[in-house]
Amino acid sequence: MPPPMRMPRIITHTIMAATIIRRTIMPRMGTAMTMTTVIISMMITDTAVTTITMTSIAATITTTTPMLMTTSEPAPADEHGGMTASEGAALYRLMTWLSPAFPVGAFSYSSGIEWAVEAGDITDAASLRDWLAAMLAEGSGFCDGVFLAQTHRAVSRHDNAALRETAELAAAFVPSRERQLETTTQGRAFIEIARSAWTCEGLDEVIAACGAPIVYPVAVGLVSAAHAIPLQPAMHAFLHALVSNWISAGARLIPLGQTDSQRVLAALEARARSARAGGGVDRQART
Repeated sequence: MPPPMRMPRIITHTIMAATIIRRTIMPRMGTAMTMTTVIISMMITDTAVTTITMTSIAATITTTTPMLMTTSEPAPADEHGGMTASEGAALYRLMTWLSPAFPVGAFSYSSGIEWAVEAGDITDAASLRDWLAAMLAEGSGFCDGVFLAQTHRAVSRHDNAALRETAELAAAFVPSRERQLETTTQGRAFIEIARSAWTCEGLDEVIAACGAPIVYPVAVGLVSAAHAIPLQPAMHAFLHALVSNWISAGARLIPLGQTDSQRVLAALEARARSARAGGGVDRQART
């Protein structure tokens, strides 16, 4: 009886390689079975087997390795696309208008913090944080956010009657002569400088529609809407600028160091979100 036929070594090695690839690497690729079939079905000569097998293995490893290396990596930050031209322009203007360098005179005012320091109600970073948290949740910060949002919506809807009512109510809510001087001076400066530096069709008409003296949050909402800047980023930028100015006043008056000032700013982030929600910004964004 003749001895059993032994498979050529090159064929044995090829089948083993194909099996290993099929069991380990190939399951991750949609063309796994096709490539394995090519390796097995085209074993005609030793030369063909060697060439096809090595080429197929190389192609498999080359294609699969990057996939295995990147499946657990997060997507690059810019993979989902950048801002549009209008979004970039809006961000540029908001960063300019609500920067400490924008000359509205914010540095000259303390929003009542000077009195609180003199009275002993604010003495350190913790008491400043608590005081400002109350201003954001229940005081002038909350009210300013509401008036900004209502002004922005009235201008966006071309509702001059609602705009005038909002401007009048915002002016009436100012509790003292000092605060009235502060917020109307800042509002007037904000509008005049923004109007002088940026051309905006229709801005003069909405300013005239207000009628009453324009307080600072109404001015910001009015100009942002006239420039077609969405309410949500306008509110974010306004509240950040408001809180930053309060903290700057507190740091000068208490005084506080730069690190403590930044800690207070970070601690008030959640309160600023609450004030933004008070203006209905999040609800409007969902709808």
